[in-house]
This record gives sequence, C-alpha cells and structure tokens, in this order.
Amino acid sequence: MAAAEASSSHEHRDFGPTATTVRAAVVREKSAPFVLEDLVLDTQLRPDEILVKVVAAGVCQTDIHVRDQALPVPLPAVLGHEGAGIVERIGDAVTTVAPGDRVVMSYQACGHCKPCRTGNPAYCAYSFPLNFGGSRLDGTNALRSVTEGEDEEIHGHFFGQSSFATHALATERNVVKVSDDVPLELLAPLGCGLQTGAGAVLNSLKVPAGASVVVIGTGTVGLAAVMAAKAAGASPIIAVDIVPERLDLARELGATHTINGKDEDTAARIAEITGSGADYVLEITARPEMLTLAVDSLAPLGTAALIGGAAAGAHAPVNMNALLGGRTVRGIAQGDSIPQLFIPQLIDLHKAGQFPFDRLITTYGFDDINQAITDTRTGAVIKPVLRIGE
Repeated sequence: MAAAEASSSHEHRDFGPTATTVRAAVVREKSAPFVLEDLVLDTQLRPDEILVKVVAAGVCQTDIHVRDQALPVPLPAVLGHEGAGIVERIGDAVTTVAPGDRVVMSYQACGHCKPCRTGNPAYCAYSFPLNFGGSRLDGTNALRSVTEGEDEEIHGHFFGQSSFATHALATERNVVKVSDDVPLELLAPLGCGLQTGAGAVLNSLKVPAGASVVVIGTGTVGLAAVMAAKAAGASPIIAVDIVPERLDLARELGATHTINGKDEDTAARIAEITGSGADYVLEITARPEMLTLAVDSLAPLGTAALIGGAAAGAHAPVNMNALLGGRTVRGIAQGDSIPQLFIPQLIDLHKAGQFPFDRLITTYGFDDINQAITDTRTGAVIKPVLRIGE
C-alpha cells in the first residue's frame, strides 16, 4: 500500500500521514508463538533508508534464540533477518538501488566506525545495538500497533530489516541488489547463515586447495562451509554431526569423510583421517567442549574458528601448550562478508553448480511460520524459507 493510501486511522501522533499498514509476525512474550498482526509502519524514509516489499524470508536459529530470549532483544518485536524482496521507495541519499530492484537484505552496520571504515563491517562497533537493539541507533522505531484505540510500540529494525513482515525498512548499507534470474525465495537465506558458513571458508580463513577442513555441526552454516570448502579444493573435508541424514547430505555436498559424534571417537577419527591433525576446524555448535575438541584436533599452524553463538558467559578450556605449536583460535562473524561483494559471488558459484544451496531449503507459507520453527527445532528441515509476498 502506498503511503498516500494509508487509512486515516493510522494518522496518529508519531507517524502522521506517512504511515502504512503491514502484516507482520509478532513475538510478544518469551517463547510464545509468532502471531500475524496488522501493524503500522512509518514510511517517511530517512535519507539512507529503503522500503522493501518482502517476497521471502529465511528462518534462522538466531530468530528462535531471540524468541526464547537467549538474546536480550526487547519484546514485543518483529524479527526476521534473511529477507529478500523488491525495492518500493528509497531515501533521498540512496544511490545504489532504485524502485523495482530486487534485493537481498543482510546484517546492519553503521558505516562510520573504525571496523566499518577498514572494510570489516561484520565487526562494527555498534553491531549489537544496530542488529539486536529493537530500534534504530537513535532509539526511534518505525513500527506500531494500533488496535481499538490503543497505540503500542512494536520493536523493529531487527538486523536493520525485521523481515517477518510484508514490508521491511532497511538501509543502503544492508541491501544487496541481485539479478532477476534466480528466485528471491531461494536467495533470501544468503543474507546470514549461508554467507556466514561460506564466508568463513572463503573470506576469513581463505582455505587453500589441498588443505584439510573439519566442520563440526552440519546445519545451514556448516553445510555452507562444506560446499565452500569443496569449491576451494580442500581435501579432506570432514563433517561432524550426530544426525545421520545430515551427514549423508554433507557427503553429497562435498564432504569426503563424515563422523557421527554419537557413535565414534571424533578426535581419534580426525587424527586417523588427517594424520597430523587438521589445517582448519570450524566449530559451529557453540558447545564449549566442541571448541576444546577443535583446538585439540589441529595440526601445527592450524586454525580453529568459532562461528556458533554461545550462551552468555560460556567458557571453553583450551590446551595452552597446543597454541605454542603455532595454532590459532579465532572467532568469525558473518563470514567476514561485505554482503554487496560476497552475495553476488555466492550467486555466481550457485549458477556454476559449485554452491548448490537450494538443496537445503524448504519453503513455507507465511501463515506457517510457527510450523517452520518447530521443524527447525526438531531437525526435520535445514533451512526454512517463508513465502511472504509475490
């Protein structure tokens, strides 16, 4: 709906005539189901803002962690941070996209701090408030609920998008223009999980051909890492999990070996396969004992990368003497990706048959968001994508 068509009932004290109605999935209480509601979105754009009509949005474990308040995003809120859609309107200062462009939305960064200025926006100094604060950086919000005369703020701007809605308010810094020859419901998950796993291999670690890679955890992020490791020419590629079906898929997508951690001694098998330990171990489960295992499984000069988000205050014991063998432990956010550069690279790899991430995706109607989350939690699906608009 265009701003001019907004109902006069939406012309309330904060948004005035620039408000429009959107349908959004709202989480109101800790661990409560998402509820589809009609909300009011302020579409008077700031100079760097972009109004996107959402076509599809991936469901990520981070959305579930926030719903369950493992991450302290204020409620009620509209989540969703793997959105894709069509640009409807742009702010006065936006130059890289235009109305009608197809875009993928990714994480938000300020663009001005030292990490952003040095090409490391995934480590933006304001990353947490921008992505998890439930508002713009200045504390303002563009979403409200107006029902039966009540005017209630709904927290939005999650990852600079809140894309579990028919429209999202993003900025020029977190949208990526994409070509029109791949469906948006396929491209949506590139904005977070897929670029994180693939970027860890290709950007952060720059895994060379012939290097040995271990991936602990074969969900979306882990399987993206497996596919990227194959594209990079790594060998052996060892996938570790406790779900046989996911290990089977990991083999189909590029793993040369698989280890079921429930049935096998993972450390012993890694040593057996690699001989002297692995060059790179990616730890995605965020379990402290798995980070310990990752370090213990490294070859001299090897690198263990922590990618999964652990609970607040989690600690993992590390063999300090192992580090004296030139081994490295590092954390990775968003695969060190600059989305505007990396997402098009992943699309090109997909078109070339080297990054078949479509194998991970199961689509759901927007009304089925709670079923999609249940299926994610039970492991019935790997990457659910909600079809939100045309």
